[in-house]
Amino acid sequence: MKQNYLKKEIKEIEKEILKNKNILENEKSREMILMVKEEIEKLEKQKGQLEKTMEEIENGTKQLSKDGPINENSTPIINQGKAILEVRSGTGGDEAGLFARDLYRMYHRYGETQNWKFTENYVNENEAGGIKTIIAEIEGKNVYKVLKYESGVHRVQRVPTTESSGRIHTSTATVAILPKIKKIDIEIKPEDLEWEFYRSGGKGGQNVNKVSTAVRLTHTPTGIVVESQEERYQGRNRDKALEILNSKIYTQMEEQRVSNISELRSSQVGTAERSEKIRTYNFPQDRITDHRINKTWHSMDKVMNGDIEKILRDTVEKMEALKENR
Repeated sequence: MKQNYLKKEIKEIEKEILKNKNILENEKSREMILMVKEEIEKLEKQKGQLEKTMEEIENGTKQLSKDGPINENSTPIINQGKAILEVRSGTGGDEAGLFARDLYRMYHRYGETQNWKFTENYVNENEAGGIKTIIAEIEGKNVYKVLKYESGVHRVQRVPTTESSGRIHTSTATVAILPKIKKIDIEIKPEDLEWEFYRSGGKGGQNVNKVSTAVRLTHTPTGIVVESQEERYQGRNRDKALEILNSKIYTQMEEQRVSNISELRSSQVGTAERSEKIRTYNFPQDRITDHRINKTWHSMDKVMNGDIEKILRDTVEKMEALKENR
């Protein structure tokens, strides 16, 4: 089974190598030639590593890790100064996408006041100007500690800009805050990974139009999907996707208190149904309510422009207190 997966992966890499070599035949740009050659070199290295692994398995010299994802002798360490923010539109059509965009902007503006650095790894927008999915790495003082309780379904009640009759709509967006793991040993089997490679549709110059650098990774046992397109080289996006996958699996394991990947049943943010909400943003009544700690705040305009210091502080304090009393 594992050998079959490795053979399939090697063939996929060989296809990518051939595509890049075909590009070189007609390419005139010196910069593009250097980029493609670097990508070929990286792919050749990956191919060699996979071939070596397959040879070791066939010869019986490759030792598989023990059952159980986390090595007891290697306690995972969360880097409090780094986190991965993922915002996705939920139920509500285009309005859900617009709300997802507003949520990301809210966190970004707050981050600016804290001198946090945002790096967007993946952005997928809808036709209305909203966001289907956005994944960003954040770096700064106490990022994970401050944002970790923002994960969940956020619900909005407001009149969309496209609504001519003034009717209030209810939509949702999901937020996931993932830790950056310094040291962790999770057993992710290669045969459980499905890779897709495609051309980026965003920034990046001519490279995005000629080379399949963007990556979509699916972990079949859990259904977790990870995307990365920020880097200009496929190899780097592959590495980044695996890094994010590790963080997602670790977070789910911690949330559900399980010791094995096969025990995972649900994701960090649920299914994005309106009933799963952790917080509601009610625009007509100028009210933000967190349903976990039963607390309400006002001044919606300021909040959506990044003035969320009090909300974050109150949420962390109350959630930590609830955690201690369990």
